[in-house]
Amino acid sequence: MKKSNYNKLIKPAAGKQNPLTVKLGLRLSQLIDVSEKNQIMIISVWLMHEWYDNRLRWEPEDYGGVAKLHIPSDDLWRPDIVLYNNADGDFVITLLTKATVYYTGKIVWEPPAIYKSYCPIAMAYFPFDIQECFLKFSSWTYDGVQVDLQHICEGVENANNEKIILRGIDIKDFYFNVEWDIINVTARRKVKFYPCCPEPYPDITFNVTIKRRTLFYTLNLIMPCVSISCLTILVFFLPADSGEKITLSISILLALTVFFLLLSDINPPTSLEIPLIGKYLLFIMLVVTMSIFLTVYTLHIHFKTPTTHKMSPWVRKVFTDILPRILCMRRPEFKSGKGKVAVRTCNGIEMRETETRDWQIYENVHPPAEIEPDFSVNVNCTSKYSPGVIEALQGVKTIADNLRKEDEENAEVLDWKYIAMVMDRLFLYIFTTACFTGTLSIFLYAPSLYDPRLPLNTSDSNSSCIY
Repeated sequence: MKKSNYNKLIKPAAGKQNPLTVKLGLRLSQLIDVSEKNQIMIISVWLMHEWYDNRLRWEPEDYGGVAKLHIPSDDLWRPDIVLYNNADGDFVITLLTKATVYYTGKIVWEPPAIYKSYCPIAMAYFPFDIQECFLKFSSWTYDGVQVDLQHICEGVENANNEKIILRGIDIKDFYFNVEWDIINVTARRKVKFYPCCPEPYPDITFNVTIKRRTLFYTLNLIMPCVSISCLTILVFFLPADSGEKITLSISILLALTVFFLLLSDINPPTSLEIPLIGKYLLFIMLVVTMSIFLTVYTLHIHFKTPTTHKMSPWVRKVFTDILPRILCMRRPEFKSGKGKVAVRTCNGIEMRETETRDWQIYENVHPPAEIEPDFSVNVNCTSKYSPGVIEALQGVKTIADNLRKEDEENAEVLDWKYIAMVMDRLFLYIFTTACFTGTLSIFLYAPSLYDPRLPLNTSDSNSSCIY
Protein backbone atom coordinates (compact mmCIF):
# COMPACT_ATOMS: atom_id res chain seq x y z
CA MET A 1 0.00 0.00 0.00
CA LYS A 2 2.91 2.29 0.65
CA LYS A 3 4.40 1.51 -2.73
CA SER A 4 1.13 2.34 -4.49
CA ASN A 5 0.86 5.65 -2.62
CA TYR A 6 -2.49 4.65 -1.16
CA ASN A 7 -4.13 7.56 0.66
CA LYS A 8 -6.87 6.61 3.09
CA LEU A 9 -8.22 10.16 3.10
CA ILE A 10 -9.24 9.97 -0.56
CA LYS A 11 -12.54 8.37 -1.45
CA PRO A 12 -12.25 5.50 -3.93
CA ALA A 13 -13.24 6.47 -7.45
CA ALA A 14 -16.14 4.60 -9.02
CA GLY A 15 -15.88 6.13 -12.45
CA LYS A 16 -16.77 9.47 -13.94
CA GLN A 17 -19.96 10.94 -12.48
CA ASN A 18 -20.76 7.65 -10.76
CA PRO A 19 -21.18 7.53 -6.98
CA LEU A 20 -19.37 4.98 -4.90
CA THR A 21 -21.82 2.28 -3.86
CA VAL A 22 -21.61 1.34 -0.20
CA LYS A 23 -23.74 -1.57 0.94
CA LEU A 24 -24.88 -1.68 4.53
CA GLY A 25 -26.30 -4.56 6.55
CA LEU A 26 -27.08 -5.27 10.19
CA ARG A 27 -26.62 -8.47 12.15
CA LEU A 28 -28.41 -8.43 15.47
CA SER A 29 -26.54 -10.12 18.28
CA GLN A 30 -28.41 -9.18 21.44
CA LEU A 31 -31.24 -6.98 22.64
CA ILE A 32 -29.67 -5.78 25.86
CA ASP A 33 -32.35 -3.53 27.28
CA VAL A 34 -35.35 -1.36 26.49
CA SER A 35 -35.73 1.52 28.92
CA GLU A 36 -39.35 2.65 28.90
CA LYS A 37 -38.66 5.57 31.20
CA ASN A 38 -35.72 6.93 29.16
CA GLN A 39 -37.11 5.68 25.81
CA ILE A 40 -33.82 4.08 24.83
CA MET A 41 -33.13 0.74 23.16
CA ILE A 42 -29.71 -0.80 23.80
CA ILE A 43 -28.64 -3.44 21.29
CA SER A 44 -25.48 -5.27 20.32
CA VAL A 45 -24.99 -5.55 16.55
CA TRP A 46 -22.50 -6.23 13.82
CA LEU A 47 -22.57 -3.48 11.22
CA MET A 48 -21.72 -4.97 7.81
CA HIS A 49 -20.08 -2.69 5.20
CA GLU A 50 -19.26 -3.57 1.62
CA TRP A 51 -17.65 -1.37 -1.03
CA TYR A 52 -15.09 -1.54 -3.83
CA ASP A 53 -11.74 0.19 -3.97
CA ASN A 54 -10.01 -0.23 -7.34
CA ARG A 55 -6.72 0.86 -5.82
CA LEU A 56 -6.58 -2.38 -3.84
CA ARG A 57 -6.92 -4.82 -6.72
CA TRP A 58 -4.25 -7.40 -7.51
CA GLU A 59 -3.71 -10.66 -9.32
CA PRO A 60 -3.51 -13.65 -6.96
CA GLU A 61 -1.04 -15.41 -9.29
CA ASP A 62 1.46 -12.62 -8.75
CA TYR A 63 1.40 -13.05 -4.97
CA GLY A 64 1.47 -16.76 -4.49
CA GLY A 65 -2.29 -17.31 -4.83
CA VAL A 66 -3.26 -14.89 -2.05
CA ALA A 67 -6.89 -13.95 -2.73
CA LYS A 68 -7.70 -11.89 0.36
CA LEU A 69 -6.02 -9.98 3.11
CA HIS A 70 -7.00 -8.82 6.59
CA ILE A 71 -5.95 -5.22 6.92
CA PRO A 72 -6.50 -2.90 9.90
CA SER A 73 -9.47 -0.77 9.03
CA ASP A 74 -7.68 2.30 10.34
CA ASP A 75 -5.34 2.05 7.33
CA LEU A 76 -8.22 2.10 4.82
CA TRP A 77 -10.71 4.64 3.64
CA ARG A 78 -13.99 3.95 5.43
CA PRO A 79 -17.47 5.35 4.82
CA ASP A 80 -18.49 7.57 7.72
CA ILE A 81 -21.76 5.80 8.47
CA VAL A 82 -23.27 7.00 11.73
CA LEU A 83 -26.43 6.30 13.71
CA TYR A 84 -28.62 9.38 13.40
CA ASN A 85 -31.02 8.59 16.24
CA ASN A 86 -28.27 7.90 18.73
CA ALA A 87 -29.19 8.58 22.35
CA ASP A 88 -25.78 8.09 23.96
CA GLY A 89 -23.40 10.48 22.24
CA ASP A 90 -21.25 7.87 20.44
CA PHE A 91 -22.38 8.27 16.86
CA VAL A 92 -19.51 6.32 15.27
CA ILE A 93 -18.07 2.84 15.71
CA THR A 94 -15.53 2.76 18.51
CA LEU A 95 -13.93 -0.68 17.94
CA LEU A 96 -12.02 -0.57 14.64
CA THR A 97 -11.63 -4.23 13.69
CA LYS A 98 -9.73 -5.49 10.69
CA ALA A 99 -11.33 -5.41 7.27
CA THR A 100 -11.23 -8.21 4.70
CA VAL A 101 -9.84 -7.05 1.34
CA TYR A 102 -10.34 -9.31 -1.69
CA TYR A 103 -8.18 -9.27 -4.81
CA THR A 104 -11.12 -7.86 -6.80
CA GLY A 105 -11.00 -4.70 -4.70
CA LYS A 106 -14.01 -5.69 -2.63
CA ILE A 107 -13.76 -4.66 1.00
CA VAL A 108 -15.89 -6.25 3.74
CA TRP A 109 -15.84 -4.67 7.17
CA GLU A 110 -18.03 -6.01 10.00
CA PRO A 111 -17.24 -4.17 13.24
CA PRO A 112 -19.26 -4.94 16.38
CA ALA A 113 -21.01 -2.11 18.15
CA ILE A 114 -23.35 -1.45 21.05
CA TYR A 115 -25.85 1.25 20.17
CA LYS A 116 -28.16 3.21 22.40
CA SER A 117 -30.83 4.44 20.05
CA TYR A 118 -33.84 6.59 20.70
CA CYS A 119 -37.01 4.51 20.63
CA PRO A 120 -40.42 6.18 21.00
CA ILE A 121 -42.16 4.05 23.59
CA ALA A 122 -45.94 3.73 23.26
CA MET A 123 -47.22 2.74 26.70
CA ALA A 124 -50.93 2.83 25.89
CA TYR A 125 -51.25 -0.98 26.08
CA PHE A 126 -48.66 -1.77 28.75
CA PRO A 127 -48.01 -4.56 29.69
CA PHE A 128 -49.57 -6.03 26.51
CA ASP A 129 -47.63 -3.65 24.28
CA ILE A 130 -45.78 -3.90 20.98
CA GLN A 131 -42.96 -1.41 20.40
CA GLU A 132 -41.61 -0.15 17.10
CA CYS A 133 -37.94 0.84 17.41
CA PHE A 134 -35.66 1.92 14.60
CA LEU A 135 -32.03 2.62 13.77
CA LYS A 136 -31.35 5.21 11.08
CA PHE A 137 -27.95 5.03 9.39
CA SER A 138 -26.51 7.42 6.83
CA SER A 139 -23.26 9.04 5.78
CA TRP A 140 -22.36 12.09 7.82
CA THR A 141 -20.21 13.75 5.15
CA TYR A 142 -21.11 12.45 1.70
CA ASP A 143 -24.34 13.04 -0.17
CA GLY A 144 -26.00 10.67 -2.62
CA VAL A 145 -23.99 11.97 -5.56
CA GLN A 146 -20.72 10.93 -3.93
CA VAL A 147 -21.75 7.85 -1.96
CA ASP A 148 -24.77 5.76 -2.89
CA LEU A 149 -25.86 4.00 0.28
CA GLN A 150 -27.65 0.72 -0.43
CA HIS A 151 -28.86 -2.18 1.67
CA ILE A 152 -26.81 -5.31 1.40
CA CYS A 153 -29.93 -7.03 0.01
CA GLU A 154 -31.69 -5.88 -3.15
CA GLY A 155 -35.17 -5.23 -1.77
CA VAL A 156 -38.40 -4.21 -3.50
CA GLU A 157 -39.11 -0.64 -4.50
CA ASN A 158 -42.52 0.79 -3.64
CA ALA A 159 -44.48 3.72 -5.07
CA ASN A 160 -42.52 6.24 -2.96
CA ASN A 161 -39.21 5.11 -4.46
CA GLU A 162 -38.32 3.40 -1.20
CA LYS A 163 -36.70 0.00 -1.16
CA ILE A 164 -38.18 -2.32 1.46
CA ILE A 165 -36.56 -5.51 2.74
CA LEU A 166 -38.93 -7.61 4.84
CA ARG A 167 -36.13 -9.44 6.65
CA GLY A 168 -33.71 -6.56 6.70
CA ILE A 169 -31.74 -7.67 9.78
CA ASP A 170 -29.83 -10.90 10.14
CA ILE A 171 -30.89 -12.65 13.37
CA LYS A 172 -29.25 -16.06 12.99
CA ASP A 173 -26.75 -15.18 15.75
CA PHE A 174 -29.31 -13.52 18.01
CA TYR A 175 -29.47 -14.33 21.72
CA PHE A 176 -33.08 -14.26 22.87
CA ASN A 177 -34.18 -11.73 25.45
CA VAL A 178 -36.08 -12.76 28.58
CA GLU A 179 -38.47 -9.80 28.43
CA TRP A 180 -38.99 -9.11 24.72
CA ASP A 181 -39.76 -11.18 21.64
CA ILE A 182 -38.70 -9.96 18.20
CA ILE A 183 -41.62 -10.39 15.83
CA ASN A 184 -40.45 -8.38 12.82
CA VAL A 185 -37.22 -6.89 11.43
CA THR A 186 -37.47 -4.81 8.27
CA ALA A 187 -35.23 -2.34 6.49
CA ARG A 188 -36.16 0.65 4.38
CA ARG A 189 -33.96 2.75 2.10
CA LYS A 190 -35.15 6.32 1.67
CA VAL A 191 -33.82 9.34 -0.16
CA LYS A 192 -34.30 12.75 1.40
CA PHE A 193 -33.88 16.19 -0.12
CA TYR A 194 -33.16 19.21 2.05
CA PRO A 195 -34.10 22.82 1.14
CA CYS A 196 -30.49 23.90 1.30
CA CYS A 197 -29.07 21.47 -1.22
CA PRO A 198 -30.17 19.88 -4.50
CA GLU A 199 -28.26 16.65 -3.81
CA PRO A 200 -30.08 13.58 -2.49
CA TYR A 201 -29.21 12.19 0.92
CA PRO A 202 -29.95 8.45 1.16
CA ASP A 203 -30.37 6.65 4.46
CA ILE A 204 -31.24 3.15 5.60
CA THR A 205 -33.62 2.66 8.50
CA PHE A 206 -33.73 -0.68 10.27
CA ASN A 207 -37.03 -1.29 12.06
CA VAL A 208 -37.18 -3.66 15.01
CA THR A 209 -40.66 -4.69 16.18
CA ILE A 210 -40.63 -6.18 19.66
CA LYS A 211 -43.43 -7.66 21.74
CA ARG A 212 -43.33 -7.76 25.52
CA ARG A 213 -43.49 -11.09 27.30
CA THR A 214 -46.33 -10.63 29.76
CA LEU A 215 -45.89 -13.53 32.19
CA PHE A 216 -43.88 -11.51 34.72
CA TYR A 217 -46.29 -8.58 34.73
CA THR A 218 -49.33 -10.85 34.78
CA LEU A 219 -48.18 -12.66 37.91
CA ASN A 220 -46.68 -9.70 39.75
CA LEU A 221 -48.88 -6.79 38.72
CA ILE A 222 -52.14 -7.77 37.06
CA MET A 223 -53.16 -10.72 39.25
CA PRO A 224 -52.64 -8.81 42.55
CA CYS A 225 -54.63 -5.87 41.16
CA VAL A 226 -57.48 -8.14 40.08
CA SER A 227 -57.42 -9.90 43.46
CA ILE A 228 -57.55 -6.60 45.32
CA SER A 229 -60.40 -5.42 43.13
CA CYS A 230 -62.35 -8.56 44.04
CA LEU A 231 -62.08 -7.55 47.68
CA THR A 232 -64.19 -4.51 46.83
CA ILE A 233 -67.14 -6.84 46.34
CA LEU A 234 -66.69 -8.25 49.85
CA VAL A 235 -67.26 -4.80 51.33
CA PHE A 236 -70.96 -5.12 50.53
CA PHE A 237 -71.04 -8.73 51.72
CA LEU A 238 -69.69 -7.80 55.15
CA PRO A 239 -72.45 -7.22 57.76
CA ALA A 240 -72.91 -3.65 58.86
CA ASP A 241 -72.89 -4.62 62.54
CA SER A 242 -69.31 -5.90 62.22
CA GLY A 243 -67.98 -2.34 62.09
CA GLU A 244 -65.24 -3.24 59.58
CA LYS A 245 -66.79 -2.16 56.28
CA ILE A 246 -65.05 1.23 56.15
CA THR A 247 -61.76 -0.27 57.37
CA LEU A 248 -61.78 -2.83 54.57
CA SER A 249 -62.57 -0.18 51.94
CA ILE A 250 -59.77 2.13 53.09
CA SER A 251 -57.28 -0.77 53.18
CA ILE A 252 -58.14 -1.69 49.58
CA LEU A 253 -57.72 1.92 48.49
CA LEU A 254 -54.28 2.14 50.15
CA ALA A 255 -53.16 -1.11 48.50
CA LEU A 256 -54.17 0.19 45.07
CA THR A 257 -52.32 3.44 45.75
CA VAL A 258 -49.13 1.47 46.41
CA PHE A 259 -49.50 -0.35 43.08
CA PHE A 260 -50.08 2.96 41.34
CA LEU A 261 -46.84 4.34 42.80
CA LEU A 262 -44.96 1.25 41.60
CA LEU A 263 -46.38 1.73 38.13
CA SER A 264 -45.20 5.35 37.99
CA ASP A 265 -41.58 4.16 38.28
CA ILE A 266 -41.97 2.01 35.16
CA ASN A 267 -43.79 4.39 32.86
CA PRO A 268 -42.05 7.26 31.09
CA PRO A 269 -43.01 10.70 32.43
CA THR A 270 -45.37 11.54 29.59
CA SER A 271 -48.82 13.05 29.51
CA LEU A 272 -49.71 11.74 26.07
CA GLU A 273 -51.33 8.45 27.09
CA ILE A 274 -52.24 6.33 30.09
CA PRO A 275 -51.06 2.70 30.09
CA LEU A 276 -53.58 -0.10 30.14
CA ILE A 277 -52.72 -1.19 33.66
CA GLY A 278 -52.92 2.46 34.75
CA LYS A 279 -56.42 2.73 33.33
CA TYR A 280 -57.39 -0.40 35.22
CA LEU A 281 -55.95 0.92 38.49
CA LEU A 282 -57.76 4.22 38.04
CA PHE A 283 -60.97 2.34 37.32
CA ILE A 284 -60.61 0.18 40.43
CA MET A 285 -59.67 3.19 42.58
CA LEU A 286 -62.80 4.95 41.34
CA VAL A 287 -64.87 1.86 42.14
CA VAL A 288 -63.37 1.61 45.63
CA THR A 289 -63.94 5.32 46.25
CA MET A 290 -67.57 4.97 45.21
CA SER A 291 -67.91 1.91 47.43
CA ILE A 292 -66.69 3.95 50.40
CA PHE A 293 -69.33 6.62 49.79
CA LEU A 294 -72.06 4.01 49.35
CA THR A 295 -70.91 2.09 52.41
CA VAL A 296 -71.09 5.23 54.53
CA TYR A 297 -74.60 5.88 53.26
CA THR A 298 -75.62 2.26 53.89
CA LEU A 299 -74.35 2.49 57.46
CA HIS A 300 -76.30 5.71 57.84
CA ILE A 301 -79.45 3.84 56.80
CA HIS A 302 -78.60 0.90 59.02
CA PHE A 303 -78.46 2.96 62.22
CA LYS A 304 -81.59 5.05 61.63
CA THR A 305 -84.28 4.95 64.34
CA PRO A 306 -87.94 6.04 64.47
CA THR A 307 -87.04 8.77 66.95
CA THR A 308 -84.81 10.52 64.38
CA HIS A 309 -86.19 9.52 60.98
CA LYS A 310 -89.60 8.65 59.62
CA MET A 311 -89.81 6.04 56.88
CA SER A 312 -91.68 7.10 53.77
CA PRO A 313 -94.30 4.75 52.36
CA TRP A 314 -92.55 4.54 48.97
CA VAL A 315 -89.27 3.65 50.68
CA ARG A 316 -90.98 0.83 52.56
CA LYS A 317 -92.71 -0.34 49.37
CA VAL A 318 -89.57 -0.29 47.18
CA PHE A 319 -86.96 -1.62 49.60
CA THR A 320 -89.03 -4.11 51.57
CA ASP A 321 -91.33 -5.43 48.87
CA ILE A 322 -90.14 -4.81 45.30
CA LEU A 323 -86.32 -4.94 45.43
CA PRO A 324 -86.09 -8.04 47.66
CA ARG A 325 -88.06 -10.02 45.09
CA ILE A 326 -85.84 -8.76 42.27
CA LEU A 327 -82.65 -9.53 44.23
CA CYS A 328 -83.93 -12.99 45.25
CA MET A 329 -84.02 -12.06 48.92
CA ARG A 330 -86.51 -13.63 51.31
CA ARG A 331 -87.17 -12.08 54.67
CA PRO A 332 -87.56 -14.68 57.43
CA GLU A 333 -90.81 -14.29 59.34
CA PHE A 334 -91.70 -14.72 62.99
CA LYS A 335 -95.37 -15.24 63.72
CA SER A 336 -96.62 -13.37 66.74
CA GLY A 337 -100.07 -13.81 68.33
CA LYS A 338 -102.79 -11.29 67.75
CA GLY A 339 -103.57 -9.30 70.88
CA LYS A 340 -106.17 -6.71 71.64
CA VAL A 341 -106.66 -4.24 74.41
CA ALA A 342 -110.29 -3.31 75.22
CA VAL A 343 -111.54 -0.31 77.14
CA ARG A 344 -114.88 -1.14 78.77
CA THR A 345 -117.36 1.37 80.10
CA CYS A 346 -120.44 0.83 82.21
CA ASN A 347 -122.79 1.45 79.28
CA GLY A 348 -120.97 -0.72 76.80
CA ILE A 349 -117.66 -1.99 75.57
CA GLU A 350 -115.42 -0.05 73.21
CA MET A 351 -112.73 -2.27 71.77
CA ARG A 352 -109.36 -0.99 70.41
CA GLU A 353 -107.69 -3.86 68.71
CA THR A 354 -103.96 -3.75 67.81
CA GLU A 355 -102.49 -6.51 65.74
CA THR A 356 -98.87 -7.38 66.30
CA ARG A 357 -96.47 -7.39 63.35
CA ASP A 358 -94.69 -10.29 61.78
CA TRP A 359 -91.22 -10.11 63.21
CA GLN A 360 -88.12 -10.58 61.12
CA ILE A 361 -85.49 -12.81 62.59
CA TYR A 362 -82.05 -11.23 62.85
CA GLU A 363 -79.05 -12.49 64.66
CA ASN A 364 -79.05 -11.47 68.31
CA VAL A 365 -82.46 -9.77 67.83
CA HIS A 366 -85.48 -11.30 69.60
CA PRO A 367 -89.16 -10.42 69.24
CA PRO A 368 -90.85 -8.65 72.12
CA ALA A 369 -93.00 -10.47 74.65
CA GLU A 370 -96.46 -11.33 73.50
CA ILE A 371 -99.42 -9.41 74.75
CA GLU A 372 -102.27 -11.31 76.29
CA PRO A 373 -104.87 -12.17 73.63
CA ASP A 374 -107.81 -10.55 75.36
CA PHE A 375 -107.45 -7.97 78.01
CA SER A 376 -110.38 -5.71 79.01
CA VAL A 377 -110.30 -2.80 81.36
CA ASN A 378 -113.43 -1.25 82.81
CA VAL A 379 -112.36 2.24 83.74
CA ASN A 380 -115.73 3.72 84.76
CA CYS A 381 -117.50 1.00 86.72
CA THR A 382 -116.06 1.86 90.06
CA SER A 383 -118.96 0.23 91.82
CA LYS A 384 -117.70 -3.24 90.98
CA TYR A 385 -114.01 -2.75 91.79
CA SER A 386 -112.13 -1.10 94.56
CA PRO A 387 -109.95 1.95 93.82
CA GLY A 388 -106.79 -0.13 94.27
CA VAL A 389 -107.90 -2.60 91.64
CA ILE A 390 -108.84 0.20 89.26
CA GLU A 391 -105.44 1.80 89.70
CA ALA A 392 -103.71 -1.51 89.09
CA LEU A 393 -105.72 -2.13 85.97
CA GLN A 394 -104.88 1.33 84.66
CA GLY A 395 -101.20 0.60 85.29
CA VAL A 396 -101.45 -2.63 83.37
CA LYS A 397 -103.08 -0.76 80.50
CA THR A 398 -100.26 1.79 80.49
CA ILE A 399 -97.68 -0.98 80.43
CA ALA A 400 -99.48 -2.68 77.55
CA ASP A 401 -99.58 0.58 75.58
CA ASN A 402 -95.87 1.14 76.19
CA LEU A 403 -95.05 -2.38 75.10
CA ARG A 404 -97.11 -1.95 71.96
CA LYS A 405 -95.34 1.33 71.17
CA GLU A 406 -91.97 -0.26 71.83
CA ASP A 407 -92.89 -3.14 69.55
CA GLU A 408 -93.75 -0.73 66.75
CA GLU A 409 -90.48 1.17 67.20
CA ASN A 410 -88.46 -2.04 67.22
CA ALA A 411 -90.26 -3.15 64.10
CA GLU A 412 -89.30 0.06 62.29
CA VAL A 413 -85.69 -0.23 63.49
CA LEU A 414 -85.57 -3.71 61.99
CA ASP A 415 -87.10 -2.32 58.79
CA TRP A 416 -84.26 0.22 58.51
CA LYS A 417 -81.71 -2.55 59.02
CA TYR A 418 -83.43 -4.68 56.42
CA ILE A 419 -83.38 -1.76 53.96
CA ALA A 420 -79.63 -1.40 54.55
CA MET A 421 -79.26 -5.13 53.89
CA VAL A 422 -81.20 -4.79 50.63
CA MET A 423 -79.00 -1.86 49.57
CA ASP A 424 -75.87 -3.91 50.32
CA ARG A 425 -77.18 -6.76 48.19
CA LEU A 426 -78.06 -4.34 45.36
CA PHE A 427 -74.59 -2.74 45.44
CA LEU A 428 -73.03 -6.20 45.62
CA TYR A 429 -74.61 -7.17 42.30
CA ILE A 430 -73.84 -3.80 40.69
CA PHE A 431 -70.16 -3.75 41.70
CA THR A 432 -69.64 -7.40 40.81
CA THR A 433 -70.93 -6.72 37.31
CA ALA A 434 -68.91 -3.49 37.05
CA CYS A 435 -65.63 -5.10 38.17
CA PHE A 436 -66.04 -8.12 35.89
CA THR A 437 -67.09 -6.07 32.86
CA GLY A 438 -64.47 -3.37 33.45
CA THR A 439 -61.64 -5.88 33.83
CA LEU A 440 -62.50 -7.71 30.63
CA SER A 441 -63.18 -4.58 28.58
CA ILE A 442 -59.90 -2.93 29.61
CA PHE A 443 -57.51 -5.85 29.22
CA LEU A 444 -59.14 -7.37 26.13
CA TYR A 445 -58.71 -4.02 24.39
CA ALA A 446 -54.98 -4.66 23.84
CA PRO A 447 -54.24 -5.30 20.12
CA SER A 448 -51.31 -7.57 20.93
CA LEU A 449 -53.74 -10.22 22.17
CA TYR A 450 -55.07 -10.54 18.63
CA ASP A 451 -51.72 -10.20 16.79
CA PRO A 452 -51.13 -13.48 14.93
CA ARG A 453 -47.40 -12.85 14.40
CA LEU A 454 -45.11 -15.31 16.16
CA PRO A 455 -41.65 -14.49 17.51
CA LEU A 456 -38.89 -14.85 14.93
CA ASN A 457 -36.76 -17.94 15.21
CA THR A 458 -33.07 -17.95 14.33
CA SER A 459 -33.48 -21.31 12.60
CA ASP A 460 -36.30 -20.14 10.34
CA SER A 461 -33.95 -18.86 7.65
CA ASN A 462 -30.30 -18.89 6.85
CA SER A 463 -30.25 -15.49 5.24
CA SER A 464 -31.42 -12.02 6.14
CA CYS A 465 -32.33 -11.15 2.57
CA ILE A 466 -36.08 -11.75 2.39
CA TYR A 467 -38.10 -9.31 0.32
